[in-house]
Amino acid sequence: MVIRFLSAIFLLIFLIPAVSVAQTEEQDRSAQFGDDLRFPALPFYSYGSGLGLTTPDSTFRLNIRFRMQNRVSYTNMDDSDNAIEGVVRRLRLRFDGFVGDPRFLYAIQLSFAPGDVGELSEGDNINIIRDAVMFYQPNINWSIGFGQTKLPGNRQRVNSSGALQLTDRSINNARFTIDRDFGVWIYNLNEDENSFSYNIKTAVSTGNGRNWTRNPDTNLAYTGRLELFPLGAFQNNGMLFEGDLVREQSLKLLVAGTYHLNQGAQRDRGQLGNELFEARDLTSIQMDAMLKLNGWSFQTAYLTRSAENPVTVNPDDVSDQRFVFAGRGADFQLSYLFPSNYELIGRYSTQSPSNSIRELVPNINQYSFGLTKYIWEHALKLQTEITHTDEEWRVRENRKHWYLRFQIEIGI
Repeated sequence: MVIRFLSAIFLLIFLIPAVSVAQTEEQDRSAQFGDDLRFPALPFYSYGSGLGLTTPDSTFRLNIRFRMQNRVSYTNMDDSDNAIEGVVRRLRLRFDGFVGDPRFLYAIQLSFAPGDVGELSEGDNINIIRDAVMFYQPNINWSIGFGQTKLPGNRQRVNSSGALQLTDRSINNARFTIDRDFGVWIYNLNEDENSFSYNIKTAVSTGNGRNWTRNPDTNLAYTGRLELFPLGAFQNNGMLFEGDLVREQSLKLLVAGTYHLNQGAQRDRGQLGNELFEARDLTSIQMDAMLKLNGWSFQTAYLTRSAENPVTVNPDDVSDQRFVFAGRGADFQLSYLFPSNYELIGRYSTQSPSNSIRELVPNINQYSFGLTKYIWEHALKLQTEITHTDEEWRVRENRKHWYLRFQIEIGI
C-alpha cells in the first residue's frame, strides 16, 4: 500500500506539469504585481489581482480571491497505527479593496476547512472570520489599521500559508507564534529596491486571539517589529513569499526582530491554545532573516516565549494542570529553484521547552525535505514533502515518527 501511495505521488508531481500550459519567460512581472493592494499587516502572495470590480467613478473597489489546499498524507508513528489521511487543509475566501477613497482600505478573509475553523464547543465562537480589518494609508509610508488580523510576528508566520515552500510552517511557528488578534496597527514602511531600507511595525491588541469574547478584561498585548534591508528591498514584494521565484540578480537580505508582551494572557499560547486556569504574562522574542539570490533562498528564525511560573492548576482538582508553552526554537531552511520551476527544499527545526515544563514536553528535532513544481507560481503548485521527527522525553520513552505528504495548492 505504501509503495502504491509513493508511486501515485511521484506520477502526479512529474506528469501533471508536463501537460500544463507553460508560462513564457517574457511575461511582465511588474504587471503581475503592480495592481495588487499592499496591506502591510496582511501581506500575501498573489499572482495577479484576483477578480476585481471597480465603480465607474472609482469610489469603490472589490477584489475577490480564493485559495484551496488539498492534501493526502501517510503517517508512521511509534505509538499508533500507520494511517493515510486525505483532507482539505485550507479553504479560504478573501475580499479586499477600498471605499470612497483609495486611502481607506479593507480586507476580509474567511476560512471554511475543518482545520481552520476548529471544533465548536460550548462557550466558543465559530472561527470562520480570520481577518476583518480597515486601514487608513495617508501616504505610501504610513498605515493605520483597526480590526482583526495578523500581528507583526516572524516572517514565516506573517506570510500567507499559500506562499510556503513546504506544506506547513515549522513546528516552532506552531508552538511560539503570535497569531491574529483584534487591535490597532501603526506601520511605517520605507522600502526601496536600490538602497538601505527599513520597516517599523507596531500593534496594541487584546492579546486573546481571533473571535475571542469570553472573560473580557483590561489587559492588553504590545507588539513591535523592526525589519532591515541592508542591500535594498526584495523585488516584487519578494519577502512576502518563500523561494526565489523572482530570481534576484543581486543579493537581497532581510534581518528582522519582533518583541511581544502579552499581559494577563488567558490562553497557553497567548492568542492560541487552551484556556489557562490562571492568567499569565507572556514575553516573546522572535528574530528572523531571509537571503535570496538567483534561485537560491535561505531563511532562519529564532523564537522564544517566557512566563513566570508557566504551570497553572485547577483549584478544584490539583492533578489537572495547564501550562504555558515556554521555551525556544530555531529553524533553518534552504532551497534552490531550477529553471524548469522545480524546487528542492530542506528544513531543520529544533525545539526546547523551558526547564519548568521539561517533564511535560519533549525536546524535538525535525528534518524535512520537499520537492515542489510551480505551474503558476504559488497560485498553482504541486508539493511533496517527507518529514522525520525525533522526540526526546525526560519521563517516558523517546519517540520517532515521520510522514509523507502530497499537496496541491490552487488560488487567485
